Amino acid sequence: MAAYTFIGPITQLLTMSGLPLRGPIADSELPLFENCGLLLRDKQIMAIGNYANMEEEARQVKATFILLEEPCVVLPGWIDAHTHICYAGSRAKDYALRNSGATYQEIAKKGGGIWDTVQKTREADITALTNGVIRRALRHLQNGGTTIEVKSGYGLNVEEELKMLRAIKQANRKVPVDLIPTCLAAHITPRDFESGPVEYLKLLTSELLPLVKQEGLAKRVDAFVEEGAFEPSTIRPYLKKAKDMGFQLSIHADQFSTGGSEVAVAFGALSADHLEASTDKEIKLLSESSVISMALPGASIGLGCGFTPARKILDAGGSLAIASDHNPGSAPMGDLLTQACILGAFEKLSNAEVLAGITFRAAAALDLQDRGKLQQGFLADFSIFYTPHFSEILYHQGSLKPDRVWKNGQEVFAVDNNK
Repeated sequence: MAAYTFIGPITQLLTMSGLPLRGPIADSELPLFENCGLLLRDKQIMAIGNYANMEEEARQVKATFILLEEPCVVLPGWIDAHTHICYAGSRAKDYALRNSGATYQEIAKKGGGIWDTVQKTREADITALTNGVIRRALRHLQNGGTTIEVKSGYGLNVEEELKMLRAIKQANRKVPVDLIPTCLAAHITPRDFESGPVEYLKLLTSELLPLVKQEGLAKRVDAFVEEGAFEPSTIRPYLKKAKDMGFQLSIHADQFSTGGSEVAVAFGALSADHLEASTDKEIKLLSESSVISMALPGASIGLGCGFTPARKILDAGGSLAIASDHNPGSAPMGDLLTQACILGAFEKLSNAEVLAGITFRAAAALDLQDRGKLQQGFLADFSIFYTPHFSEILYHQGSLKPDRVWKNGQEVFAVDNNK
């Protein structure tokens, strides 16, 4: 028997429905309900409408009433479409070195960077990794995140990559958010693999990816296309085989040098992520493709470098998602809303464009058709902010956090005001 829940009265509710997947969005286009009620049926949204008019319908289906006594705003749950929250160790030393003038690449050449995290992650057992993912996912949840993509990529051999993906799978069973796993074994060529990048990628396609598919550990494959990681010509055979095996693709592209976005377009990747180094040429290429451009402002903040050219991407007709890139090296903050607000301020994005980037456009980057909007039949994933107007949320640049978070029709987080 279906369970119904009726929530309200809601001062403002932004559905994010009916907005374009690509190009600019003005705040005047935002679909806004006022003084409304939200009716849930099990895990899904059943109806949104005037609160007084919906009360009788809610009583007829014997809904549980959740009365909201303060002015509040309801928004879709955030979708963080690019994170690396499965890891062990810390890179605080790297952060200090960067702030003292060392570059990301210089630190990596001296044994820091990704390889440092690889060593720590290999030393950790699956229980420690699982607990780490759970802890970080719950922090995202408290900030309004209801869907989180999580990459491997700190194992860099068959056994350790499988360990990471299994840890993500175990964590997904224990947290009230959805974790979307991605295999990033093509992060860098491991230092202890002596045969070079081409043979390493062959190892991944012959031994790792078949097991990932067999165990159902991930449907997505990512690759770091960059100087010091994998050159475009080197990564292409790997991506072709991964795609032929049925994996969806995303690409770490144009972070320090260009070339990755062209690869993403050539292989029909769901997204090209980073793009800090993208020029007008790459922006045009992306805007004329189906690839979603993903800005990762956390990496720009962590590395002290320029942001993804988000304004240019939107004005060129591209689709822009925004993710935290939460990782131990370049983006340790992990606060998606704060980072999105900062990107918006520097790139002059409308409130609508920022919110689209962390809701339905981020859902599209993960090929998720059932979330990112509040409309009939979609998952009841949303946050409640005790504030009278939605603009206050971005105005406070991430310091205004949700008071309540719902996932799959259930309240999974609420601020304890008695503390």
